[in-house]
Amino acid sequence: MRNRRMVHRRGLIAAGLIALLSCALLLMMDRPPICTCGRIELWHGALDSGNSQHIADWYSLSHVIHGLLFYPATLWLLRKRPMGVRLALAVAVESAWEILENSQIIIDRYRTATIALGYSGDSVLNSMSDIGMMTLGFLFASRAPVWLSVAVAVGFELLALAVIRDNLTLNILMLTFPLDAVRTWQAAL
Repeated sequence: MRNRRMVHRRGLIAAGLIALLSCALLLMMDRPPICTCGRIELWHGALDSGNSQHIADWYSLSHVIHGLLFYPATLWLLRKRPMGVRLALAVAVESAWEILENSQIIIDRYRTATIALGYSGDSVLNSMSDIGMMTLGFLFASRAPVWLSVAVAVGFELLALAVIRDNLTLNILMLTFPLDAVRTWQAAL
């Protein structure tokens, strides 16, 4: 039992180190540490150039959903490993996405294929918050019954769809197979 706790603790430390490494990489990629507007907002609800620049926005919901999905995925892949190890893997995947999402190729893809016409990438603060949001979703899923995790994920998707006409599902669709009808519908907001 003691050995399992040690592995769990090492997994948690690894998760923190992975997040710090991704922070350093984003800074080396010349991502702005905070919004170039010079402010730090806890919540930025407007769909404008402040998106993905502050601590949380409507897209933070999709990162919580990542965690809700990563928990059962890591449980399936690493069933016998302690939760700290599974969390470290989830943080590594989310961190890799944050780095890829802030590469020029993905920024350009967002600009051409989605409604994020003026998207310029995330601030480092927002990327770190996104990793934190995924972690919250992961930890919630580790303690909640499956039906509740599914209900939260569906609820967040529907909420974002109703408020900003975008969500994780549409984001994946539009990045991989953009549809003019969806883009037109989203732009009518």
